[in-house]
Amino acid sequence: MTLLLISILFIFPVVAIAGYQHYKIVKHPDYDANITLLNYEIVGSGKNKLVLLHGLTGSLNYWKRNLESISNTHTLLLIDLLGFGDSPKPQSDYSLSIQLQALELVLNKEGFNDGKTIVAGHSMGAIISMALLQKHPHWFKAGVFIGIPVYKDADEFKRIMSTHSFVDRISSSKFSKYICMIHPIFMSSAFKPNNLTDDVYEDAKKHHWMSYYYSLTEVILKTNLYAIAKKIKDKDVHFIHGEKDTTAPLENALKLSREFTNAQIITSSEGDHQFFLKEAEFVWNTIQDFSVSDKKLQKPTSNEH
Repeated sequence: MTLLLISILFIFPVVAIAGYQHYKIVKHPDYDANITLLNYEIVGSGKNKLVLLHGLTGSLNYWKRNLESISNTHTLLLIDLLGFGDSPKPQSDYSLSIQLQALELVLNKEGFNDGKTIVAGHSMGAIISMALLQKHPHWFKAGVFIGIPVYKDADEFKRIMSTHSFVDRISSSKFSKYICMIHPIFMSSAFKPNNLTDDVYEDAKKHHWMSYYYSLTEVILKTNLYAIAKKIKDKDVHFIHGEKDTTAPLENALKLSREFTNAQIITSSEGDHQFFLKEAEFVWNTIQDFSVSDKKLQKPTSNEH
Protein backbone atom coordinates (compact mmCIF):
# COMPACT_ATOMS: atom_id res chain seq x y z
CA MET A 1 0.00 0.00 0.00
CA THR A 2 2.81 2.38 0.92
CA LEU A 3 4.66 1.64 -2.32
CA LEU A 4 1.50 2.25 -4.33
CA LEU A 5 0.97 5.57 -2.57
CA ILE A 6 4.55 6.67 -3.27
CA SER A 7 4.13 5.71 -6.91
CA ILE A 8 0.91 7.69 -7.22
CA LEU A 9 2.23 10.77 -5.43
CA PHE A 10 5.78 10.91 -6.81
CA ILE A 11 6.94 8.40 -9.42
CA PHE A 12 3.98 8.61 -11.80
CA PRO A 13 3.92 12.44 -11.94
CA VAL A 14 7.68 12.57 -12.52
CA VAL A 15 7.51 10.02 -15.34
CA ALA A 16 4.56 11.86 -16.86
CA ILE A 17 6.35 15.21 -16.84
CA ALA A 18 9.55 13.71 -18.25
CA GLY A 19 7.59 11.97 -20.96
CA TYR A 20 5.78 15.14 -21.91
CA GLN A 21 9.04 17.11 -22.07
CA HIS A 22 10.52 14.46 -24.35
CA TYR A 23 7.38 14.43 -26.50
CA LYS A 24 7.53 18.20 -26.97
CA ILE A 25 11.02 17.97 -28.44
CA VAL A 26 10.03 15.16 -30.80
CA LYS A 27 7.41 17.54 -32.22
CA HIS A 28 10.04 20.22 -32.89
CA PRO A 29 11.52 20.43 -36.41
CA ASP A 30 15.15 19.62 -37.14
CA TYR A 31 17.62 22.49 -37.16
CA ASP A 32 17.92 24.18 -40.57
CA ALA A 33 20.98 26.43 -40.84
CA ASN A 34 19.49 28.36 -43.76
CA ILE A 35 16.23 29.51 -42.20
CA THR A 36 16.48 29.22 -38.41
CA LEU A 37 16.71 32.83 -37.23
CA LEU A 38 17.53 33.54 -33.61
CA ASN A 39 15.62 35.96 -31.44
CA TYR A 40 17.57 39.19 -30.95
CA GLU A 41 17.32 42.88 -30.13
CA ILE A 42 19.40 45.90 -31.09
CA VAL A 43 19.82 48.48 -28.33
CA GLY A 44 21.52 51.86 -28.39
CA SER A 45 22.94 54.02 -31.16
CA GLY A 46 26.61 54.46 -30.29
CA LYS A 47 29.22 54.28 -33.01
CA ASN A 48 30.93 51.27 -31.39
CA LYS A 49 29.37 47.87 -32.07
CA LEU A 50 29.07 45.22 -29.37
CA VAL A 51 27.63 41.68 -29.64
CA LEU A 52 26.58 40.10 -26.32
CA LEU A 53 26.07 36.35 -25.78
CA HIS A 54 24.59 34.91 -22.60
CA GLY A 55 25.54 31.76 -20.72
CA LEU A 56 23.92 28.35 -20.25
CA THR A 57 20.13 28.64 -19.64
CA GLY A 58 20.39 32.42 -20.03
CA SER A 59 18.74 34.84 -22.45
CA LEU A 60 19.35 38.26 -23.96
CA ASN A 61 17.52 39.77 -20.98
CA TYR A 62 20.56 38.89 -18.86
CA TRP A 63 22.28 42.02 -20.22
CA LYS A 64 19.47 44.52 -19.58
CA ARG A 65 21.03 46.22 -16.57
CA ASN A 66 22.28 49.79 -16.41
CA LEU A 67 22.26 49.99 -20.19
CA GLU A 68 22.04 53.79 -20.30
CA SER A 69 25.77 54.48 -20.23
CA ILE A 70 26.90 51.69 -22.57
CA SER A 71 24.10 52.34 -25.08
CA ASN A 72 25.27 55.95 -25.46
CA THR A 73 28.66 54.85 -26.76
CA HIS A 74 27.75 51.45 -28.28
CA THR A 75 25.15 49.80 -30.47
CA LEU A 76 24.41 46.49 -28.77
CA LEU A 77 23.27 43.30 -30.44
CA LEU A 78 21.63 41.12 -27.78
CA ILE A 79 20.97 37.55 -28.91
CA ASP A 80 19.15 34.52 -27.51
CA LEU A 81 21.37 31.56 -28.35
CA LEU A 82 19.82 28.61 -30.18
CA GLY A 83 17.71 26.59 -27.74
CA PHE A 84 17.45 29.33 -25.11
CA GLY A 85 15.32 32.35 -24.30
CA ASP A 86 12.83 33.03 -27.08
CA SER A 87 14.99 31.60 -29.87
CA PRO A 88 13.91 28.45 -31.74
CA LYS A 89 14.52 25.14 -29.96
CA PRO A 90 14.83 22.61 -32.79
CA GLN A 91 16.02 19.04 -32.62
CA SER A 92 19.80 19.39 -32.81
CA ASP A 93 23.05 18.29 -31.23
CA TYR A 94 23.60 21.94 -30.13
CA SER A 95 27.27 21.65 -30.94
CA LEU A 96 29.60 24.62 -31.11
CA SER A 97 29.49 24.59 -34.91
CA ILE A 98 25.67 24.71 -34.88
CA GLN A 99 25.65 27.67 -32.47
CA LEU A 100 28.12 29.51 -34.70
CA GLN A 101 26.02 28.88 -37.80
CA ALA A 102 22.93 30.22 -36.11
CA LEU A 103 24.76 33.36 -34.97
CA GLU A 104 26.28 33.99 -38.39
CA LEU A 105 22.82 34.51 -39.90
CA VAL A 106 22.09 37.33 -37.45
CA LEU A 107 25.53 38.93 -37.65
CA ASN A 108 25.41 39.03 -41.45
CA LYS A 109 21.82 40.26 -41.51
CA GLU A 110 22.48 43.18 -39.15
CA GLY A 111 25.98 44.11 -40.31
CA PHE A 112 27.89 43.18 -37.17
CA ASN A 113 30.57 41.57 -39.33
CA ASP A 114 32.34 44.71 -40.51
CA GLY A 115 35.58 44.33 -38.57
CA LYS A 116 34.60 47.15 -36.18
CA THR A 117 32.64 44.98 -33.76
CA ILE A 118 33.58 43.63 -30.33
CA VAL A 119 32.15 40.20 -29.53
CA ALA A 120 31.53 39.53 -25.84
CA GLY A 121 29.99 36.75 -23.82
CA HIS A 122 29.41 35.41 -20.35
CA SER A 123 30.26 31.83 -19.33
CA MET A 124 29.20 29.55 -22.21
CA GLY A 125 28.65 32.73 -24.22
CA ALA A 126 32.32 33.60 -23.65
CA ILE A 127 33.35 30.24 -25.13
CA ILE A 128 31.15 30.85 -28.17
CA SER A 129 32.49 34.41 -28.46
CA MET A 130 36.06 33.17 -28.56
CA ALA A 131 35.13 30.58 -31.18
CA LEU A 132 33.43 33.27 -33.31
CA LEU A 133 36.53 35.43 -33.03
CA GLN A 134 38.66 32.53 -34.22
CA LYS A 135 36.36 31.52 -37.07
CA HIS A 136 35.86 35.08 -38.32
CA PRO A 137 38.87 37.14 -37.16
CA HIS A 138 38.13 39.82 -39.76
CA TRP A 139 34.59 40.33 -38.51
CA PHE A 140 35.66 41.48 -35.04
CA LYS A 141 38.29 43.87 -33.75
CA ALA A 142 38.38 42.35 -30.25
CA GLY A 143 36.81 39.90 -27.81
CA VAL A 144 35.58 40.22 -24.22
CA PHE A 145 35.25 37.06 -22.12
CA ILE A 146 33.29 37.37 -18.87
CA GLY A 147 33.53 34.51 -16.38
CA ILE A 148 34.82 32.13 -19.05
CA PRO A 149 34.70 28.50 -17.86
CA VAL A 150 37.99 26.71 -18.57
CA TYR A 151 38.24 23.05 -17.55
CA LYS A 152 40.95 20.49 -18.16
CA ASP A 153 38.29 17.85 -18.77
CA ALA A 154 34.84 16.70 -17.68
CA ASP A 155 36.29 15.19 -14.50
CA GLU A 156 37.62 18.57 -13.37
CA PHE A 157 34.21 20.11 -14.04
CA LYS A 158 32.50 17.43 -11.94
CA ARG A 159 35.00 17.92 -9.10
CA ILE A 160 34.32 21.66 -9.10
CA MET A 161 30.55 21.24 -9.18
CA SER A 162 30.65 18.60 -6.43
CA THR A 163 31.17 21.43 -3.91
CA HIS A 164 28.07 23.32 -5.07
CA SER A 165 24.41 23.10 -4.15
CA PHE A 166 22.37 19.92 -4.59
CA VAL A 167 20.67 21.32 -7.70
CA ASP A 168 24.03 22.24 -9.26
CA ARG A 169 25.43 18.81 -8.49
CA ILE A 170 22.60 16.85 -10.07
CA SER A 171 22.38 19.28 -13.01
CA SER A 172 26.01 18.59 -13.86
CA SER A 173 25.99 14.85 -13.14
CA LYS A 174 25.57 11.93 -15.53
CA PHE A 175 21.86 12.18 -14.81
CA SER A 176 21.65 15.80 -16.01
CA LYS A 177 19.73 14.84 -19.17
CA TYR A 178 16.98 13.20 -17.13
CA ILE A 179 16.97 15.83 -14.41
CA CYS A 180 16.52 18.48 -17.08
CA MET A 181 13.47 16.61 -18.41
CA ILE A 182 11.76 17.30 -15.09
CA HIS A 183 13.09 20.82 -14.58
CA PRO A 184 9.53 22.21 -14.25
CA ILE A 185 9.40 20.38 -10.91
CA PHE A 186 12.52 21.73 -9.24
CA MET A 187 12.91 25.10 -10.96
CA SER A 188 10.69 26.80 -8.42
CA SER A 189 11.46 29.80 -6.22
CA ALA A 190 12.51 27.45 -3.44
CA PHE A 191 15.49 26.30 -5.51
CA LYS A 192 16.51 29.69 -6.93
CA PRO A 193 20.25 30.36 -6.38
CA ASN A 194 20.99 33.47 -4.35
CA ASN A 195 23.18 34.95 -7.07
CA LEU A 196 20.42 34.96 -9.71
CA THR A 197 17.74 37.63 -10.02
CA ASP A 198 14.09 36.64 -10.36
CA ASP A 199 13.89 37.63 -14.03
CA VAL A 200 17.04 35.72 -14.97
CA TYR A 201 15.76 32.65 -13.12
CA GLU A 202 12.42 32.84 -14.93
CA ASP A 203 14.15 32.97 -18.32
CA ALA A 204 16.26 29.97 -17.30
CA LYS A 205 13.10 27.86 -17.46
CA LYS A 206 12.70 28.39 -21.20
CA HIS A 207 15.24 25.82 -22.37
CA HIS A 208 14.55 22.12 -22.85
CA TRP A 209 16.64 19.08 -21.95
CA MET A 210 18.22 18.77 -25.39
CA SER A 211 19.46 22.36 -25.58
CA TYR A 212 20.76 22.20 -22.00
CA TYR A 213 22.37 18.78 -22.07
CA TYR A 214 24.14 19.09 -25.42
CA SER A 215 25.23 22.69 -24.82
CA LEU A 216 26.85 21.56 -21.58
CA THR A 217 28.52 18.47 -22.99
CA GLU A 218 29.32 19.65 -26.52
CA VAL A 219 30.16 23.33 -26.01
CA ILE A 220 31.33 23.80 -22.42
CA LEU A 221 33.06 20.48 -21.81
CA LYS A 222 34.42 19.58 -25.25
CA THR A 223 35.65 22.90 -26.65
CA ASN A 224 39.45 23.13 -26.73
CA LEU A 225 39.91 26.76 -25.73
CA TYR A 226 43.69 26.55 -25.83
CA ALA A 227 43.62 25.42 -29.46
CA ILE A 228 41.32 28.34 -30.30
CA ALA A 229 43.46 30.84 -28.39
CA LYS A 230 46.63 29.76 -30.19
CA LYS A 231 45.01 30.59 -33.54
CA ILE A 232 44.04 34.13 -32.49
CA LYS A 233 46.82 34.86 -30.03
CA ASP A 234 47.52 38.31 -31.50
CA LYS A 235 43.92 39.51 -31.21
CA ASP A 236 43.06 42.14 -28.61
CA VAL A 237 41.08 40.39 -25.87
CA HIS A 238 39.76 41.29 -22.46
CA PHE A 239 39.04 38.88 -19.60
CA ILE A 240 36.62 40.05 -16.87
CA HIS A 241 36.31 37.63 -13.97
CA GLY A 242 35.11 37.32 -10.39
CA GLU A 243 37.79 36.38 -7.90
CA LYS A 244 35.25 34.34 -5.92
CA ASP A 245 33.96 32.45 -8.93
CA THR A 246 33.67 28.83 -7.81
CA THR A 247 32.04 27.68 -11.06
CA ALA A 248 34.72 28.96 -13.44
CA PRO A 249 37.88 29.32 -11.31
CA LEU A 250 39.88 32.49 -11.92
CA GLU A 251 43.21 30.66 -12.06
CA ASN A 252 42.06 28.66 -15.08
CA ALA A 253 41.02 31.82 -16.92
CA LEU A 254 44.34 33.48 -16.07
CA LYS A 255 46.24 30.52 -17.47
CA LEU A 256 44.25 30.69 -20.72
CA SER A 257 44.82 34.46 -21.00
CA ARG A 258 48.58 33.89 -21.19
CA GLU A 259 48.09 32.32 -24.61
CA PHE A 260 47.34 35.81 -25.96
CA THR A 261 49.92 38.50 -26.61
CA ASN A 262 47.40 41.36 -26.24
CA ALA A 263 45.25 40.41 -23.27
CA GLN A 264 44.04 42.38 -20.30
CA ILE A 265 42.49 40.92 -17.16
CA ILE A 266 40.16 42.85 -14.89
CA THR A 267 38.80 41.15 -11.79
CA SER A 268 36.01 41.85 -9.34
CA SER A 269 37.35 41.17 -5.87
CA GLU A 270 33.98 40.06 -4.45
CA GLY A 271 32.45 38.71 -7.67
CA ASP A 272 31.18 35.18 -8.17
CA HIS A 273 30.15 33.59 -11.47
CA GLN A 274 27.13 35.88 -11.82
CA PHE A 275 28.81 39.09 -10.66
CA PHE A 276 27.49 41.01 -13.68
CA LEU A 277 24.00 40.93 -12.16
CA LYS A 278 25.29 43.01 -9.24
CA GLU A 279 28.08 44.90 -10.98
CA ALA A 280 26.74 45.72 -14.42
CA GLU A 281 28.06 49.28 -14.30
CA PHE A 282 31.56 47.98 -13.53
CA VAL A 283 31.40 45.64 -16.54
CA TRP A 284 30.08 48.33 -18.88
CA ASN A 285 32.75 50.81 -17.75
CA THR A 286 35.43 48.16 -18.26
CA ILE A 287 34.20 47.42 -21.79
CA GLN A 288 34.01 51.12 -22.59
CA ASP A 289 37.56 51.71 -21.40
CA PHE A 290 38.72 48.75 -23.45
CA SER A 291 36.86 49.54 -26.66
CA VAL A 292 37.10 53.33 -26.74
CA SER A 293 40.61 53.79 -25.37
CA ASP A 294 43.39 54.64 -27.82
CA LYS A 295 46.01 53.14 -25.55
CA LYS A 296 47.91 50.09 -26.78
CA LEU A 297 46.83 46.97 -24.90
CA GLN A 298 49.51 45.44 -22.73
CA LYS A 299 50.32 41.84 -21.93
CA PRO A 300 48.12 40.08 -19.31
CA THR A 301 47.91 41.97 -16.03
CA SER A 302 45.67 41.50 -13.02
CA ASN A 303 43.55 44.36 -11.78
CA GLU A 304 41.13 44.56 -8.90
CA HIS A 305 37.74 46.23 -8.81
